[in-house]
Amino acid sequence: MILSDFKLERYFNKHEFTAKYLLSSSDCDGFSMNYILEQATADELSLWENLHLGYTESAGHPLLLEAISRHYKTNVSKKMVVATPGELNYITMNVLLKKDDHAVVVSPSYQSLYEVIKTIGCDISYWKPNDNNWTFNSADLRQLITSKTKVIVINFPHNPTGSYLSKSELEEIITIARENNCYLFSDEMYHKLMVSDAEELPAVCDLYEKGISLWGTSKSFGLAGLRTGWIAAQDEKLIEKIIAFKDYLSICNSAPAEILTIIALNHIDAFLKPNIEKIKKNILLFKEFQEKHKNLFPNFIPPKAGSTSFVPLNDEGSALEFSDQLVENTGIMTVPSEMFEYSGNYLRIGFGRENFQEILNVLDTYLTKK
Repeated sequence: MILSDFKLERYFNKHEFTAKYLLSSSDCDGFSMNYILEQATADELSLWENLHLGYTESAGHPLLLEAISRHYKTNVSKKMVVATPGELNYITMNVLLKKDDHAVVVSPSYQSLYEVIKTIGCDISYWKPNDNNWTFNSADLRQLITSKTKVIVINFPHNPTGSYLSKSELEEIITIARENNCYLFSDEMYHKLMVSDAEELPAVCDLYEKGISLWGTSKSFGLAGLRTGWIAAQDEKLIEKIIAFKDYLSICNSAPAEILTIIALNHIDAFLKPNIEKIKKNILLFKEFQEKHKNLFPNFIPPKAGSTSFVPLNDEGSALEFSDQLVENTGIMTVPSEMFEYSGNYLRIGFGRENFQEILNVLDTYLTKK
């Protein structure tokens, strides 16, 4: 299998650790080790202090699986597997699909959600939103289904647009999947980052017998450095296949990351609440900024959930050209729509960083002088 370059990750590799400011990060500021351990109970600290760095269980530490299962309504305690989120996506698509199968994937989206499928040799149809308000119409999804469709891939809260579904809209998607005997793979990496008055959606694995929910510590928790993710599903045989495939990749998880993830899951509000407050504050700051610079940013649809928005850019050049010039002249890194292989001029804006106001001040000075 020869995968195409991951455009977004290559672009981050070029700028992320040299740019002075990051305006397009999809994650929130990372919490410190001290902060995580400050939340721990005596028993959890004992787990950490007595940790030995040997191999760990393939599916995940039993206490970690137990901690994860408490965040789902169905009994998934034996129907989960822990690995890095990208690894889990890669494995699941290889387990579910074969050449000439068909998949439907939301677009724009994180490249791995469709690139792995494409490389397997599958046909892909892209479910795109209304770009006036970033809403996804289930009638459009229904028209994309064929007799060869094996999986529907969704991502809500949506990266990069910040779009979200109502409960009835999600139920309609599940109805479409069930009627066509499709798996529904739900990238839920921003689960519980509720930054509007929208009703929080249940995990897909709680609603559908062929639903697959992917979550982890990178986005909701502000703990991307742990590299911890998990898949939960009602299909126990599918989970067994994913675990068996994992034997050829990471085999098992990082022992320290598992213990730190247990602590985070058991004290979830200590991680969610600061992130949600920060995102809400920065959304308001960007609204004011966009009003001042409407010629360049003619519209702004705040995220309903998650930490990102896809903002239209009114510039003579492409979004990529604007981003390249901006990082060169100001040290501000942005992510253009080209990194999502999405037509039109857009920038992804990330609201999860504490220095957001400082970045906007630098950008305001640059645009005023330009």
